Amino acid sequence: MSMLATPRETALSDSATLSELVEAQGIRFVLATFVDMTGKPCAKLVPASAVGMLERDGVGFAGYAAGSIGQKPSDPDLITLPDAASFTPLHEIKPGLAMVQCDPHVDGVPWKYAPRVILKSVLARLAERGITAKIGAEAEYFLVRREASGALAVADAKDASARPCYDARDLTRMYDHLTEVSTILNGLGWANYANDHEDGNGQFEQNFEYAEALVTADRLVTFRYLVQTLAERRDMTATFMPKPFTDRTGSGLHMHMSLWDGDTPLFPAPDDPRGLGLSPMAYRFVSGLLAHAPALSAVVTPTVNSFKRTTAATTASGATWAPRKATYGGNDRTHLVRVPDGDRVEVRLADGSANPYLAMAALLTAGLSGVDAAADPGEPGSGNADLPPTLLHAVEALGADPVVSGALDAAGDGVAAYYAQVKREEFLAWHSQVSSWETDTYLTAF
Repeated sequence: MSMLATPRETALSDSATLSELVEAQGIRFVLATFVDMTGKPCAKLVPASAVGMLERDGVGFAGYAAGSIGQKPSDPDLITLPDAASFTPLHEIKPGLAMVQCDPHVDGVPWKYAPRVILKSVLARLAERGITAKIGAEAEYFLVRREASGALAVADAKDASARPCYDARDLTRMYDHLTEVSTILNGLGWANYANDHEDGNGQFEQNFEYAEALVTADRLVTFRYLVQTLAERRDMTATFMPKPFTDRTGSGLHMHMSLWDGDTPLFPAPDDPRGLGLSPMAYRFVSGLLAHAPALSAVVTPTVNSFKRTTAATTASGATWAPRKATYGGNDRTHLVRVPDGDRVEVRLADGSANPYLAMAALLTAGLSGVDAAADPGEPGSGNADLPPTLLHAVEALGADPVVSGALDAAGDGVAAYYAQVKREEFLAWHSQVSSWETDTYLTAF
């Protein structure tokens, strides 16, 4: 018999306390989790006997040691307080294990550098306007192994065809891994509705139903943990790195976004004269996304490796499936913003390295800036603005964009500047390394 929670049981998290959920689910230990700005999951393992203390007092972390989250070694501890609504039993990972997402605080105040705190601040601004954001996310990843030489290789050696996308044979060889993930997602009530082989050898995608923005962000953090943990059991590595292979398609984190007033969707308009089924508000939202695309790149494509995906000329399969210009259109996967249906817009810029909380905060803020400005994106397919070619260019664009910087500063000033400096240092650390490409190209060239 499965020890997974049923959808009915997980729904209790809306009203039940964490202690009640732990007792009802037979939980022995809880991963009290938060992420730093890079998206690294940080946690302490709290026994069920101490969950009451966790609820009351939180649990402390040395923030500087945890990662990029705005702290120095001399700063007070981050005290993370759990959000019972995010409680997720993970019996299939370890019997009696659960995960709960937490909000870091310092000196009793929500920590302005904490990504979850930032997204909650942006969502609070939306709530003041009577707006709810709902988001679905397509999280692509590769299953890989290290060869004896140290080289990275696709985990399934037989997954080597030139056009592997949707190949039933490649999919079936990973059946055990994919179905285990699917079973867990459905047991949690996330409604996994498709699992497929993507365009790159060794690349997969497993979809679950959209939800309110914070719920989807929390689920993405848990999803990555699940996929990586289950892959390790089979001696594989699941990587959300945007471009692990030079000649293959990169991994995106496509965001399907919509705004709602209660139960009323604000994006659909069947009488849209442009034929995409979008309301004037939706077009204005798209305009905001396109206008701020360069600065958004620093947040939704946040690594040096990200720009190997967005600047790729082609791949072995013949397409990159990543936008190269800030354009929008209908059911056309070459655009930065695709409109598959009139009820939502799909942002195809974000990649697997994006921190889901920061990405959603920035995208929603940029889109709403277009709504407030009553901006118009022009006809579908129009616009030809280039995206930044490197992380450093994107960071420079972020510094010049008060709207996207304002999203990162939603919980307090100084966060955007800190984030930009972290990313600038990341770029320069990479740039200072002498690569094999350089020695191959220059060693005897002069």
